[in-house]
Amino acid sequence: RRSLRQKVVGELKHYYNGFHLLWIDTKVAARMVWRLLHGQVLTRRERRRLLRTCADLFRLVPFLVFVIVPFMEFLLPVFLKLFPEMLPSTFETESKKEEKQRKKLNAKLELAKFLRETIAEMAKRNKADTG
Repeated sequence: RRSLRQKVVGELKHYYNGFHLLWIDTKVAARMVWRLLHGQVLTRRERRRLLRTCADLFRLVPFLVFVIVPFMEFLLPVFLKLFPEMLPSTFETESKKEEKQRKKLNAKLELAKFLRETIAEMAKRNKADTG
């Protein structure tokens, strides 16, 4: 079990790394915007990265309120529970990423199951109509 000091240092490192990654993404996105302004075309991967970085920068505004206002960071877990997509993507932990992927996979499996059942039902109807 970690001590309080270790937890605080771990959180500070997490947020430092998040801000550092966001800074790197912002620099890369600025270069992409520069290329767009000069008539070059972005690849699909670059376009997705640019959109994600822009969304992260817009998410950073409410997040900074929690960092700047004194003692507001104690309310951050409450707001993250209410608005799970509030944090920029560079601040997500591995467990949150895995949980999000698991939810997406379950949703895709449910959709596939529904479509398979629908197609099977349609096939039965067509067979009954032609039979």
